[in-house]
Amino acid sequence: MLGVLGLEPEVEAIYRLLLEQPELGVRQVAAHLGFSDEMVRSALDDLADLRLLQPGEGDGQFMTVSPEVGLSVLLNRIELEFGSKQRQLEAARSSVEALITQYGQQQHAPEIVQQHFGLDAVRLRLEQLAETARSECLSFFPGGAQRPDVMESSKPLDQMALERGVSLRTLYQDSFRNDPPTREYVHWLSTLGGETRTVPSLPMLMVIVDREVALVPLDPADGRQGALELRSRGAVEALHVLFTRFWDAGIPWYEQDGPDSNGLSRRERELMYLLASGHTDEFISKKLGVSLRTVRRTVSNLMARLEARSRFEAGVRAARAGWLS
Repeated sequence: MLGVLGLEPEVEAIYRLLLEQPELGVRQVAAHLGFSDEMVRSALDDLADLRLLQPGEGDGQFMTVSPEVGLSVLLNRIELEFGSKQRQLEAARSSVEALITQYGQQQHAPEIVQQHFGLDAVRLRLEQLAETARSECLSFFPGGAQRPDVMESSKPLDQMALERGVSLRTLYQDSFRNDPPTREYVHWLSTLGGETRTVPSLPMLMVIVDREVALVPLDPADGRQGALELRSRGAVEALHVLFTRFWDAGIPWYEQDGPDSNGLSRRERELMYLLASGHTDEFISKKLGVSLRTVRRTVSNLMARLEARSRFEAGVRAARAGWLS
C-alpha cells in the first residue's frame, strides 16, 4: 500500500509491527514475521534512509518515527516531486513547440545535437575531433579499465595533438591505478606533456574539445549504445564546469592518496558515503569501478572499525564519528 512512498511490502510490515510493539529487537521482529535477521536489518536500513527510523539512546537501539510525522513528510515530498515534474513537462512542451516553430525548417538546427550510434561511430567521431582540436581535450573515464588495443590505437592521435600544442587532461577513477596497461599508457602520455588525475568515482564518460563540443553517452549505464554530441554553448560550458570541479578534486597520477584524519582513504570515504546514501553493493561496485568482492570486504572492514553489527548502525556510528562530513 505504501510502495509509492518507497516502502517495499516487507519493510512496511516491519514498520507497522514496530509501531505496534516498539520494544521489539531484530531477532524478535524476525521471529514474529518469519523473516531472517539479515532481512530485518536491511529493512531497518531502508526505514532509516526514509527517515522513519532514528537511533535510540543506546548503541544498536532505534525508535520508529510516527506516521503523522514520517509518512506525511514522504507524502508531501512525492506530491512536490510530481508537481515539479508536471511543471517541468509543461515548460519543456512549450519550449519544444517554440523551437519547432522557430527552427523547424532550418537546415543548421540539427547540428546543435547529433547522435552517434554504436562504438564504431563514436570512435570515428573522436578521431575526427582529435585531428581538428586546437587548444584542449578534456576526458572523463569512469568504470573499468580500457582495453589495451583501444589505448594503443589512440596514441598516434594523442601525440599529434600534443605536438600541435593541444592540452590533454584526463580524469580516471582511482581503480585504474591498479591496471598495468593504463599505468603504461599514462606514463607514455606524461612524457609528451599530457596530464592525468584520478578521483574515487566519476558520473559518466565524457569528452570536451576546445570548449565547443562535448560527447556524452546516449545511455550513461551502457556506453556501447553510442554518444550524444552537443554543440550548445550553454550545455558545453556546464559540462566544462563539471570537469573543472572534478579535476580540482583529483590527485595527480604520480601522487599517493594518504589517509585523512579518520584514517580513511578517498575510496573508503566515497564508499562510506554511498553506503550511507542507501546504495546497493552492486551499484557501489559499478560506481567505484571495483569488484563486488572488494566492496563487500571494504564494507566489512569499515563495520569492524566502527564496531557496528549492521549497516544501519555503521551509518549512525560513521555520522557520529564525523566520517560523513
